[in-house]
Amino acid sequence: MDNRQAVGSWLSGPRAAMEDAGADFGYRGEQLGLPEQGPGSIARPGRRLGALAVDWGLCLLIAYGLITDSYNSAAQVWAPVILFALILLTVGTVGFTPGKRLFGLRVVALDTGRVNPLRVLLRTVLLFLALPALIWDRDGRGLHDRLAGTVEVRV
Repeated sequence: MDNRQAVGSWLSGPRAAMEDAGADFGYRGEQLGLPEQGPGSIARPGRRLGALAVDWGLCLLIAYGLITDSYNSAAQVWAPVILFALILLTVGTVGFTPGKRLFGLRVVALDTGRVNPLRVLLRTVLLFLALPALIWDRDGRGLHDRLAGTVEVRV
């Protein structure tokens, strides 16, 4: 291996280096029995972040427009409370938030397909801790999804 390959493997990450060495990881969601592409496949990080940004913006508008007259108190206190309630109520009933619906995503349980309210509560609490959502497994699921037994898929 020359220096260019060594630097290239470092820049592309450990997964690419292992694949170059001959390891076969398959596609994201293969271990879960999900399709590689299209409806039912694992949601990509860009769509997930976009959906969260839409939900956060919606909650900021609600907090600023209906509850407070100050952007500062709306952003610091009320918007996270509204976002928590929004995620808990909408994902617990229909499986998606307005942002997830806009981006074509849905949260489903791995075993039953429907998410019960206790799983949504656990998932939402872990999501608000932020760190579990930033730790992903090889299928692209966050630790909050893994502990709750859920997965975010494309519709």
